Amino acid sequence: MDRLDNTIRPYAWGSPTAIPHLIGVEPTGEPQAEMWMGAHPGAPSRTARGSLVEVIDANPEAELGKAAVAKFGPRLPFLLKILAAGAPLSLQVHPDLAQAKEGYADEERRGIPADAPHRNYKDANHKPELICALTEFDGLCGFRDPVQAADLLAGLDVDSLKPYVDLLHARPEDAALREVLTAILSAAPEEMAHTVAEASAACTRLGGAYTPYADIAHHYPGDPGVIAAMLLNHVRLQPGEALFLGAGIPHAYLNGLGVEIMANSDNVLRCGLTPKHVDVPELLRVVRFEASDPGVLRPEASAAGEEVYETPIDEFRLSRYVFAEGTTAHDLTLDTPQILLCTAGSVRAGEHELGPGQSVFVPAGEKAAVSGAGTVFRATVIV
Repeated sequence: MDRLDNTIRPYAWGSPTAIPHLIGVEPTGEPQAEMWMGAHPGAPSRTARGSLVEVIDANPEAELGKAAVAKFGPRLPFLLKILAAGAPLSLQVHPDLAQAKEGYADEERRGIPADAPHRNYKDANHKPELICALTEFDGLCGFRDPVQAADLLAGLDVDSLKPYVDLLHARPEDAALREVLTAILSAAPEEMAHTVAEASAACTRLGGAYTPYADIAHHYPGDPGVIAAMLLNHVRLQPGEALFLGAGIPHAYLNGLGVEIMANSDNVLRCGLTPKHVDVPELLRVVRFEASDPGVLRPEASAAGEEVYETPIDEFRLSRYVFAEGTTAHDLTLDTPQILLCTAGSVRAGEHELGPGQSVFVPAGEKAAVSGAGTVFRATVIV
């Protein structure tokens, strides 16, 4: 197995302290948002044999296993991250596989440069995600029931929000949510900025259920995404709890430290809380306009001590082991590729000692004996 040397991405929304505290180094004062583990070409993990991209490209079947290559091709189909949100991320959705293939092919036909700021589809893959909390973790996930959203907006007593309240009460669910989101994102910027200012002042004054939206407005004053966010369920995960984010589900991470795993894609359509491009027509084509329960996941434990976060996705499978002091070595050998990430304590994986934030790549079929006292997340695929 290979010890991984991983890149930390300094996105503006990142916490300056959460990842440094996890890995035991002094904060630099700069935001440290995501630590990437995998073979994403944008920031592949490094090993003693070269980058993980180079290692896999040299012999895909030896590294990934024949079954994984047959199913997903000669590439690692997931990206594992430690994510540290110190401020809200953009409100966003991801396309399903058919939408991603269609959108990518269309933008390729139209000759839109891959690095163009108005490009929506960087690849032809979908991007389902799973976030598992390491600390208390706040996020937005899926639409509220329209009547509940109407009541939340009405409680602000802002005149310019009353048409949205009426729409949410008067229309069928899918039409109500579609019309209100469309109206929010299509409103004149000056008028919306005024509405957001009034709404954020009311959120600050009222507190309680409005507190998350006051914080969002603090970071994104005047942004229509502040109002759009109030259409969504607010979720607070406790450590060990997780959210699965499938195609078309609007979501945003607000604050906290977690382990995230996703299909290896960069396809994001934004709804707000961002200075980046918002393509409203394409967004409306991808969003699933239906109220839903956020569906907080708790791991299902097996007799072998593995705690699995069940999702309907084959490109990734995330599980967790909590090893107590004196536990005998566990054999985690699989016929699929895996990344093992320590998030607490100290464990030994093969010949590698791992502390919090340290990880290894284990090729398919490679012996993987783990011992020590600590928490280990395992990322692999389903074949």
